[in-house]
Amino acid sequence: MIRREGLDKLSVRRVADEAGLSLGSLRHYFETQAELLTFSMRLLSKRVNERIRKLNYTDDMRRNMEMVIAELLPLDEERTAEAELWLSYVGKTISDPAIRELSLAVHDELYAGFRQMLDTLINLNLAKDGIDPGEETKLLHALVDGLVVHRVMVPERIDTGEMERMVSRHLDRIFRSSS
Repeated sequence: MIRREGLDKLSVRRVADEAGLSLGSLRHYFETQAELLTFSMRLLSKRVNERIRKLNYTDDMRRNMEMVIAELLPLDEERTAEAELWLSYVGKTISDPAIRELSLAVHDELYAGFRQMLDTLINLNLAKDGIDPGEETKLLHALVDGLVVHRVMVPERIDTGEMERMVSRHLDRIFRSSS
């Protein structure tokens, strides 16, 4: 519904109608639009995290990082829908403290995941000498966030291959060369 009609038209009543449920049965779980949005934001985050946990990781750290980052980017219809929904939610962070709190928690979780990747690269001596893990984490996080925004806002100006190449070029800056 959010993708089709926009976040402002979302209501517990409209979701009940769309799902073929009585308003009372849905209100048992969600009394307000904010509760419904918070639930759906958590569900979206959980879906992405589950996909990341189920990836077939290998000993190739670069490939592992590329796979994780790919799950965050709008590279197919499912991930594009998730990105569009997420950006809709993020817009509500300005006016809704509960949504802002959850959005910040997800933001911090994503930052922590990127930081863990960079710390692992450094500990395994796979990162270039002298990189600043804090700065590189922020750069990687900003790159991924920016690619999501650009792909959702103007998909005709950046295709999936370009996004993957940009991530690869950024990882070239971080990884020690294998030669």
